[in-house]
Amino acid sequence: MSQKTKKFSKESYNVTYSVNSDNNNKRLDQFLQLHFQTFSREQIKRIIEDGRIKISGRDHKLKPSTKVKDQEIVYITTEKADFENEKWNGEEIPLVDEVNIVFEDNDVVVINKPAFMSTHPTGKHLFYCATVYLESQLGKPVYSVHRLDRETSGVIVLSKNSQSSARLVNEFENKRVQKVYFFIAHEEKENSFPFTAKENLGQKEGFIPELFMHCFKENSDQGKRSETEFHLLKKSKGYLLGLACPKTGRQHQIRSHAAHYGLPLLGDKLYNGDPTVFTRFKDKIETIEDYKKMQIPRHALHAIAIKIPQVYEKPFITQLPLDLKKWIEINLDISLEKLDKKIIDSVNSLLK
Repeated sequence: MSQKTKKFSKESYNVTYSVNSDNNNKRLDQFLQLHFQTFSREQIKRIIEDGRIKISGRDHKLKPSTKVKDQEIVYITTEKADFENEKWNGEEIPLVDEVNIVFEDNDVVVINKPAFMSTHPTGKHLFYCATVYLESQLGKPVYSVHRLDRETSGVIVLSKNSQSSARLVNEFENKRVQKVYFFIAHEEKENSFPFTAKENLGQKEGFIPELFMHCFKENSDQGKRSETEFHLLKKSKGYLLGLACPKTGRQHQIRSHAAHYGLPLLGDKLYNGDPTVFTRFKDKIETIEDYKKMQIPRHALHAIAIKIPQVYEKPFITQLPLDLKKWIEINLDISLEKLDKKIIDSVNSLLK
């Protein structure tokens, strides 16, 4: 299956695909499942029955059992639906509509990505995405050159053209990009700061949930080499505020390393010592105890700064998001004004 065109807006997603010989005579619902991999069969069936699928040269009503033919064009229109809404303790979480642009020139646009916004369309998250938002604002394609987890807020760099995209991807792949993250953690273990976590990260066969990244010894033949520097900002009432500088880019790297050193992140459903919490939230059967344990709707991790020294001399630095600032103000004996200053001073020192 080869993609022909795509167009996004805040309310709809339109994409066309051409059917290749490998998919000749495949059922329409099976063909669509290749694209909407996280959708259930019932959701796919509903999309077809609602008339949101068209096939070139066919005017009659389509069915899930309709066979697609080689070289036909399949047109898919998906409207925004409830499955992208985020809820916490029965109430919908208000999502940020206006995204703060940190920097922009002819080649890139740098934004402070809100929590719950995807970097680019994937799975069921097709609309509340950084690329979708910026394409609707700029009226032109936008390319993601790196990504942040959906729950992670903070600075993200996107490209306006394929040339700068290729150059920036090369900088990230060759580890010439410096990144600093702010985090809030439960302090379950004393550590001497700064320290560097070098445990390999990888999955264990048969472990549920599958996406959990385990820490293995640095020289182990299990997992992939990973390295994260941790720096202390403040401590208060059993919590620790710090900065993390990942030197490699593994999945869940900061969260897994932090938890391994007795610093599970506030709100982290996966690395809090009981990964079944994540499963319950995923299956929408979370308990009152789970809400009390998490305290906030997402893990307390924010990409505070990024520097691409071969391309831009100055780092891109963001402000702390309101949700984390509000939690700190309510729960900790820490001056936000003094914290902001310490963060800026520390970030500038780390990115020299």
